[in-house]
Amino acid sequence: MSYKQMTGNIISATKVEPDGKLTSSAASGVWSLQEQYDYVRGDNWPNAANPLPRGLFAGGVTTGNSPHNVIQTIAIDSLGNASDFGDLSAANNALASVASKTRAVFGGGNNGSSVSFNVMEYVTILTSGNVTDFGDLTLQRFNLGGAGNNTRGIFFAGWNSQADAIQNIIDYITIASTGNATDFGDTTAGWYRAAGLASATRAVVGSGTAAANPTNVMEYVTISSTGNSQDFGDLTAARRFATAASSPTRGLFIGGDQSNVIDYITIASTGNATDFGDTGGTNASPSATSSSLRAIHTRAGEFSNIIEYVTIASTGNSQDFGDLATEFNDGTGCSNVHGGLG
Repeated sequence: MSYKQMTGNIISATKVEPDGKLTSSAASGVWSLQEQYDYVRGDNWPNAANPLPRGLFAGGVTTGNSPHNVIQTIAIDSLGNASDFGDLSAANNALASVASKTRAVFGGGNNGSSVSFNVMEYVTILTSGNVTDFGDLTLQRFNLGGAGNNTRGIFFAGWNSQADAIQNIIDYITIASTGNATDFGDTTAGWYRAAGLASATRAVVGSGTAAANPTNVMEYVTISSTGNSQDFGDLTAARRFATAASSPTRGLFIGGDQSNVIDYITIASTGNATDFGDTGGTNASPSATSSSLRAIHTRAGEFSNIIEYVTIASTGNSQDFGDLATEFNDGTGCSNVHGGLG
């Protein structure tokens, strides 16, 4: 290739230093294999396996406790307001979600009345639009927890309104395919209003209501296996309606029961949670999502449109992130870069 070809708007002769490792990052120009190898080793070369960090918030109820079907999106690695992504197939609150690097799956929920859902629906996270049918949970239920890794999503427990009973069912799906959920095992007791988080190997569910009382219990499963959940430890206080987010190593439980408390755990070990800091206001039924560095949560309980964030590896109080396009309570959050993805 001649220099003229290189500079004729085909390939730039001047190298542009990589501005990151995301698939959308730039590294134009002519590079030697050795130069590229050095950047790859330094984890600073554009890679299709590293998508643009994107978070989704879906469903919930707006002011007046009216369920809605809105899905909103944020850019996790910057600050700013949420924007419209698309819609769920129907108004839905108290649902849960799981996500891989490419796909988000929403499961369960209810329509604000006595009807609970077994429907699962999915979207491609980097492509805005409405949901597509995925399959069905093993049982209709709402106020369930969700967590998982890049391969498998897990839905924990919940309330079945048709039977008017708390459930202890754990379901799982393979996120890359579609189809009905499969039985994974059981939680130690019936449980609802709980929150889930994960590393690449372990899913932890905590907070919630068992036997009609708020609980401080946390339990875990190994994602790649099946079986009943095991005791992990206790939160700093019993509460329900919390939300959760994680890096690959650390999990956060945020808010709940008009609380502003944030607790943290080390996912690979077991033990009681430790105080992390506080949110900017009281929170019942917030939603959260995360990258490996940052946890972003809505400020619910006040029907606020405020979004806040913390740096997961540190401790401290939440800071302002931006605003929701539509305020809501009791929805769900997920992302393509959360802690379960490594």
